[in-house]
This record gives sequence, C-alpha cells and structure tokens, in this order.
Amino acid sequence: MKNGILKEIADIEKGMVMCYPATRWEDAIPCGNGSVGALVYGNIKNEIIVLNHEALFLPSPKPELQPVYGSLDEFRNMLMEGRYEEGLRFFVEKLKENCTGYKWPDPYQPAFDIVIDSVTKGAFTNYYRCLDFETGEAVVHWREDDIAYYRRLFVSRADDAVVLRINATNCGKINCRIRLMPHQLEGAAGMGSGKDVEGARIPFTWKTSVEGNWIAFKARYPDGNEFGGLARLIMKGGYAEAQDNCIQVGDATEVLMIVKLFVKQNGEAALKDLRFQLEKMERDYESLFWKHAELHRELYWRMRLELQEQNGPLTSNEELLLKSYGGEVSAELIQRMFDFGRYLLISSSRPGGLPANLQGIWNGDYSPAWSSDYHNDENIQMNYWAALPGNLPETTLPYFDYYESMLDDYRTNAKAIYGCRGILVPIAQTTHGLLYGDLIWTIWTAGAGWLAQLFYDYWLFTGDMDFLRERAIPFLKEVALFYEDFLVEGPDGKLMFIPSMSPENRPSISNASLATINATMDVAVCREALTNLCTGCELLGIEEDGVRRWREILKKLPEYQINEDGAIKEWIHPDLHDNYHHRHLSHIYPLFPGLEVTEENNPAIFRAIKVAVEKRLVIGLTSQTGWSFAHMANIYARLGDGVSMLKCLELLCRSCVGSNLFTYHNDWRSQGLTMFWGYGNQPPFQIDANFGLTAAILEALVFSAPGMIKLLPALPPQWCKGKAEGILCRGCIEVSMEWNMADNELRVRFKSKKAQKVTVKFPTEPKYIKSDSAVCQISASSYGTQYRVLELPANEEVYLTVKMMESQN
Repeated sequence: MKNGILKEIADIEKGMVMCYPATRWEDAIPCGNGSVGALVYGNIKNEIIVLNHEALFLPSPKPELQPVYGSLDEFRNMLMEGRYEEGLRFFVEKLKENCTGYKWPDPYQPAFDIVIDSVTKGAFTNYYRCLDFETGEAVVHWREDDIAYYRRLFVSRADDAVVLRINATNCGKINCRIRLMPHQLEGAAGMGSGKDVEGARIPFTWKTSVEGNWIAFKARYPDGNEFGGLARLIMKGGYAEAQDNCIQVGDATEVLMIVKLFVKQNGEAALKDLRFQLEKMERDYESLFWKHAELHRELYWRMRLELQEQNGPLTSNEELLLKSYGGEVSAELIQRMFDFGRYLLISSSRPGGLPANLQGIWNGDYSPAWSSDYHNDENIQMNYWAALPGNLPETTLPYFDYYESMLDDYRTNAKAIYGCRGILVPIAQTTHGLLYGDLIWTIWTAGAGWLAQLFYDYWLFTGDMDFLRERAIPFLKEVALFYEDFLVEGPDGKLMFIPSMSPENRPSISNASLATINATMDVAVCREALTNLCTGCELLGIEEDGVRRWREILKKLPEYQINEDGAIKEWIHPDLHDNYHHRHLSHIYPLFPGLEVTEENNPAIFRAIKVAVEKRLVIGLTSQTGWSFAHMANIYARLGDGVSMLKCLELLCRSCVGSNLFTYHNDWRSQGLTMFWGYGNQPPFQIDANFGLTAAILEALVFSAPGMIKLLPALPPQWCKGKAEGILCRGCIEVSMEWNMADNELRVRFKSKKAQKVTVKFPTEPKYIKSDSAVCQISASSYGTQYRVLELPANEEVYLTVKMMESQN
C-alpha cells in the first residue's frame, strides 16, 4: 500500500489514481472511444456519469451573408491613411448591415446522465478512483466491512457503446436504483461558461421509459432535432424491476449495463435500431472489454516515454498536485501529464468522426465557454500538435474531414466579404463555417493557411502520396486562390496584406486597432502555404502554370523585419510599433509552429525571434493562460532552451491543472499565476493545454524537418536519464532512443520508410559513433561538428551508440 492506495491498482503501468470523488463534471474521470465520451464522478452513494456525443450541438439557423466587398477599397484607404480604429468600425458596420443571423457558434451539449443511487449500510474504507491510460478503463472502488465494491467503465472502440459493470466480492450485495436523465445545470452560470447562461435551463424536452431491463432516454430540441440513448441491464443474481422510469436492482452479484447513443435521428426509429444492436452484443464484461482494449492498446503503445523509473503503485493525483501547488513539480507528474495527453487524443478523435473541440468530447455545461467550439486561431491546431510526432496519425483524419466538409461555407465567406476566390475561415465555428458572431475577427485571413499546415505535415510524416495528391494539394490550392485575389501591390512593389491582423494583439500606437497592415503572421502563413503547395505540386509533376504564379507571389512577399531592440517585428510596416504587453506570440510563427526559420538556415531571424520572446516576458504571469504556457513551452523547445521549456510546463501544472489532470484556461485558484478570470466564475476546462504540454515534451526530445533531425534539442537537466520509443519524424522516419547525459551516452534507433540522407544534430559533439549497420553511411556535415549526415536504408532498423563530449553549458 502506498499513500492510502490499494495494491490492487499496482498493475496499472500508465494511468492515474485519485483519493476523492468529483463534485463537478470538470473533475470527473474522462473515458471515450473518439466519438462517445463518459465522465465518471466516482461517488459511492449517488453516482453520476455524464455521457457525451461528439456531434451533439445545440442547433440554430445558419447566418445569411450579402456581399460587402464593395466597401473594401474605402476600408483599405482608411488603413493606408493610418485611420486603423475608424476603418475597423466602418467595415464592421458594413458587415452588420449586410449580414443577418450571425452569432456565436452553436454550443456543444451534454447528452444525458447515468445516475446510480446505491444503498450503503456502513462507513466506507479504502476508496479510490482510477483510470488506466493503456485500456481506457475507469474504476471506482471502496469497501464496506469485508466487502469490496467495484464500478468499472469503458467506452468501447469495437462496439461504440458505454459499458459499465457493478460488482462486489460477496454475492447478492448490489442494491441500487439506475436512471437515465438530463445532466443538471450544476450552477452552470458560474462554472465553465464564464458568463450567465441564457435562460439557465435545460434546452430540450425529454422523457425516459423503462421496459423490463431496458431504459430509454429521448430528447428533442425546439427545432425538432432528436437525440438520446438506450441502456440494457444484464443481471447476475438478484432482481430488477421498473419503478417510476428507473430500474430498481436488488440483491444482485453483478450488474452489466451497456448504453448506446444516437443524435440527429428520429427517436423512435433510432431506439429500435439501438435495441437490435444491443441484443447482438456479448453479455459479459470481460469479452466486451478485451475486444475494446486490444484496439485502444495498439494506438497507445505505439509511442512511449520514460522520464523516471516507476517503483511501486501510482502516486495519487492529489499528492502530486499538492506538491506541485507548493512549487515542487515532480518528473512523475510531468510524465503522467504527457501520457494523459496521448490518452485524451486517442479518446477524443477517431477516423470517421469529428475533431477534438475545445473540451475534446467531454462537457457537462449547456453553455460552455466559447461554445466548446473549434477555435481556428490557435486552439484546434494545438489539439493536434502532438498527433503526428506522437505516432497517432489516424487521430488527425477527423480534422481533415471536418474542414473539407466546410469548404463551400468558406468560399461563401471569401466571396461575400472580400470578393475573392478560394476560402476564408472564421476564427471559430462548430456546425457551419460561416461568419463568427464577433465581426471584428472577420479581418483575420490566415486561418485557412494555418489549418493547411497539418494537411501538409500529414504528408511529411507519413509519406502518403495519395493524401498529398487528393487532399493536401486541393486544400492548399483553395488557400492560394484567396491570396491571388486578396493581396495588393504596395508603393514599393511588394505585396500587402490589408486588412491584416496579428491575433490578438494591437500595435503600440495612439489609434491602435486589431485591423492593421502586414502582420508578420499573415506573411509567414502565406509564405508557408504557397511554398508547401509549390513543393508538393513539383513533386507530383502537376500545376506548372500555378506553380509559376505562386512562386511570383512568393518573390513579392515582404521580408521579415527586425526592430530597434533586435526583435522580429510583429508588423512589417514603418508606422506600426511592437507592443510587448500581450501573451499571444503570433509573429513567432516562422519558428513555431512553422518550420521556416531555424538557427541553421536563418540565424539572424532566429536570434531576432529569441529576442522577441524575451521581450514578451515583460507581461509577467498576470497575462498568461493555461494554453499560453503550453505554447511558450513549445517555442522554447524550438529555441533549444530546455530550462525555460520545463519552467513553462511547471507553471502550467502549478496553476491550471485540476484533480483529474484536465487543464484550465486560467489559474483555477486565482492565485496570480495567470490572467484573472473574474470574481465568482470558475475558469473553464480547456483541453488544448493538455495536448500542448504533450507536444512540447515531444519537441524537446526530437525536432524534425525535411532532411533534418535534432535529438534531445531542449532536454532540461532534470531529465538527464530516460528513454523514448516510437517518435515519428518528418521524412517518414521513426526514432527511438535511450540517454544518460550524466555519462554522455546516447543510443538511437532509426527506421526510415525510404532510403534517404538526413542530417542529425546530437545533443553535444560526438566523440565517437558506432553503428550496427554496414548499409548506413555516416559522414561529416557542413553545419559543424555537432552534426552528422546519415544515409538511412529503407525499412531497416539502424542502431547508433553515441559517446558525446561534455556539455559546455
């Protein structure tokens, strides 16, 4: 026994354990199969399990857009004359006059709850709740006298169902009432929404019905859309009887409950179909579990990281977090957060479904913060930064499906607002891709190009030529069409981005506005998208005329500029001065998340980016958020600064991590470690920082670009010994390694899908390198003595044993 945790959970290799139940959904255990989610509170007497479906959004009519591009020239003239705030007000008014029905995105909704009211006869002991990342199984355990009770739950990848088992070590001891009902508001006006919930009511009508061992839940929104689910109970011993739209269970040895959900279907027909499906399923927990676990495990164990040896049972989250809040962030907590991030991605994003939203697929609020939408100016991208290097390429497929499905709406935006071909992506969306409710964000045009980055990265990591030809290139061509029509030539012959925006910052001038000219991020995104498009088309031997046009645009893009402080400028315009007092780092895009600037290919801009990051520290902690700590950690990893990278992760863990390891937008205790959320409002759970933390650790371990791999580029001293297996790199190379920096030793395994040359940068200059492969040739690099050029064979494992020089840092 360790810290009050029973030996029964010692077999969990990767997972988490908690000593207390949840009192709100944000602290519940998240389970999911990529499309259906469950949040397990872990209460003994009155258990609540919130069920979610990825496609359940509160529906509303789409907005209507009329052309406003006739006012674009006047807007641009105002910006050219320096009337930035006036120009923005003018254009927003024109949008209001010509567009109707625009609003915030349709909010993501909880489906319904499984509620279990148990009979308890004595004081409990040995309580815990835990989650096995390897299998996705949640367990709630307690004892009453000599009887051990268990509730086990997983969401099946094989059967697309929520599976719950209740059992005890003594026969005939399960007595409870089981209901399906809407999730209660739970004080939603103050928890998670950040604003008052309109009407403060459940936004649908509903009813439950019981027939034998079956419970049905059916709900209807005002527009007629229906959703719901069906549960089947399978008993061992005891009895079950219907009472007031619930099932009363008595003297059972085991209860197996299997639940399936439906959305956007006729309720009666859907329930009939679900009954047919449930009747065909196995009737025992173990068979259902192992069929699911095999699929989940295959994904989870593709990649693994060990920053420390695990000795004995898991330490509870409560103990790790208590030390963290006091300033002691252990490697065990960082390791667990990394593993949890991979688990969450597997559990919230799967082929054939929707991408993970601001909360993954988990929600217990009818008016969640920012509608729990898809935010296209940082958050959706961060959700997937760890997917490809973390060896989970399948999890990105819903992202591609979703954004391709919105192309017609994006074309409507581009044509109506700017009179352009191609696509214009709103800053946020859910059920459609038309205008976002806050119209000032309409002037941000880089969304489509930034979204295109993952399309091209998928090709770089996987080498899937069909994907490049059929999906990445067509999406990039839509991005290019917009730029062909949108960009205008300035007095110096260079192309101008006007209007332009650097989310979410304003320049340091008297009449500052979000509407600007030539934001560095806009230039960087355009340069990246057109460069990738040209490279891809040339590889495929297509679009010769298009490539000529796009390369002409690339030649005329403005160059990055460096200000008087030596920092890269956020706006490439003489009148727009840098404003260091903001948490967003949009102008760092060429370094991260882009690949354009490295210390090898552009040392001057690399240094200027480093200065710009240092200048941003003037804001201190009070303007930071959970996701901004994660973003900063990724940037520091790209800069090769492992100490600062880890400091950002530690600050994130100290301020924005809850008892179940969900990350929050702000310091949930309001102790000054982040931006203040507001009196009386709990800051919202937001999953991007969970994913961003995992991505930052991957960036610290391996950097990859076409033709270049850097091993342990930002390893903090605290991680001087460890191992990582199965990291994917751009160029279709898989890397595994074990390191002991105290002894300056590194062992690396490379496996490349194709024969290729790649430059490898080692943590320090190698004294010697031993290879087990006679096929892999190793030669010097023009970059210096810390680099080597490897000639990797196709589909063969190459092992290197490296003894390195003492670090000079």
